[in-house]
Amino acid sequence: MPRPTKCRKVCHFPQTLQFSPLDTILEQEPVILAVDEYEAVRLIDKEGFSQEVCSMYMQVARTTVQRIYNNARKKMADSLVEGRPLRIEGGDFWICGEDDG
Repeated sequence: MPRPTKCRKVCHFPQTLQFSPLDTILEQEPVILAVDEYEAVRLIDKEGFSQEVCSMYMQVARTTVQRIYNNARKKMADSLVEGRPLRIEGGDFWICGEDDG
C-alpha cells in the first residue's frame, strides 16, 4: 500500500489560474498544473531557490520537491509544445498563514 501524500505548504496562491494560446481550439483538453507544482516552479525558477531550500519552504523532502518540479516542467512543456491551455488547480497543499512565512 503506498504512503499517504503529505500536504505541501504553499504561501503564494496563483493570481491567474489559466493560460491559453490565442488561437486555442476549445475542444483541446487543458494541461492541469497542481498548485503545489506551481509553487515549486515559483520558488525554484522565479525566486532562485535551490531544491533543498524549496523543500524547507514547502515542508517536504528534497526528493519530493525534485519530483514535483520535474512533473511541473513536463506539464508546462506539453502545454507550450502542443498549444494546449494550462490550468492551475488541485493538488495536496495547504495555504500558509502570515505567521508561517
